Amino acid sequence: MFENLNWWEIGVLLLLALLIFGDRLPNVISDGLRMVRNLRNMARNATGDLSRELGTDIQLEDLHPKAFIRKHLLSEDDEQAIRKPLQSMYDNLRSDVTGVHDELKDVARAADLRTPSVATSTPTPTPTPPAPRPSYDDAT
Repeated sequence: MFENLNWWEIGVLLLLALLIFGDRLPNVISDGLRMVRNLRNMARNATGDLSRELGTDIQLEDLHPKAFIRKHLLSEDDEQAIRKPLQSMYDNLRSDVTGVHDELKDVARAADLRTPSVATSTPTPTPTPPAPRPSYDDAT
């Protein structure tokens, strides 16, 4: 959180907190820490309750819907059955894209062979610079 702050900025923030909260600053800090501790305990209790209800070991990271379904509701065979059609579509698409890429390389190589070399080509004319603008006085 404070990795983008240097020591002077942290000192200014602490001085500002001291000016705002005065002698209540230690109480405000302890209340904030107590709130963070309570939130952690609530999350830990919720995952424990959920683990007991479902009869499996659930970590906090497992509460993401995709991870939860993959870990607790699908067997490995179910997961493979879901992935198999998608994997074959991915492999087909990958081979098609690779084929198109190779064909484009061949076309570019053929186009390079057909173009005359730079030494034999006619030079392109250099553009003429624009005509200078007339200067205007403040009187006009």
